[in-house]
Amino acid sequence: MSAGVVSGAVTGVLLVLFLFGWAWAWSDRRRSDFEAAARLPLADEGQERRA
Repeated sequence: MSAGVVSGAVTGVLLVLFLFGWAWAWSDRRRSDFEAAARLPLADEGQERRA
């Protein structure tokens, strides 16, 4: 295999991983978790963890 084929394969794998991560982060199931994390800097002490 030449360096170009290896480089192309690595680029393709990284692209697929990036798209998977993007889809995971923007999925509706994760929305509430990310909204809760976004509010953490504004929370009073003792309210950081609400289970």
